[in-house]
Amino acid sequence: MTVQERKERDRAQRRQAIIDSARELAESDGWDAVTVRRLAERIEYSQPVLYSHFSGKRAIVSAVAEEGIGQLLDVLRAAREQADGPAATEAVVRAYLRFAAENAALYDAMFVLDTELPFGPDAPQTLRDCFEELERLFRPLVPEAESGAYTEVFWSTLHGLAALDRSDRLRPDLREQRMQVLIRWATRS
Repeated sequence: MTVQERKERDRAQRRQAIIDSARELAESDGWDAVTVRRLAERIEYSQPVLYSHFSGKRAIVSAVAEEGIGQLLDVLRAAREQADGPAATEAVVRAYLRFAAENAALYDAMFVLDTELPFGPDAPQTLRDCFEELERLFRPLVPEAESGAYTEVFWSTLHGLAALDRSDRLRPDLREQRMQVLIRWATRS
């Protein structure tokens, strides 16, 4: 290994340590507790070292979010590949809502907090792949020109269910019924 390769490896490891520490701190204490100063103390590097990797907290949250979207992509793909038709849709709905509930701080970074991540056609590949994974559910059901809109409505509904359920704004006794309503809508498109 050359000196340059070692430096690049060390830099990548520091960057990942910052991301991991931010996520751990957010999961234990909430995103308000995540500051550059606190992260620097946690990973035992100076603040200028953190700033050499990220321009600030928003950039760190963006990196956490992008990693989380990659994890969500894997979860959704695995769920969809286990079944066909309506069963695939149900598996994806359940997997998405479980992911959001089990990874609250990560989910907030991905879809609630202000980040530098663009969505839509300019989004990083991971985000586009995750959206496409949801879109696969609609391709056999709707005209191609409408699949994007259907996917956005489906995703918006999933996100709304996840957010409202987590904040205790929805009746727990209707959780299963809400999922079944969404699945029926999505598979009758």
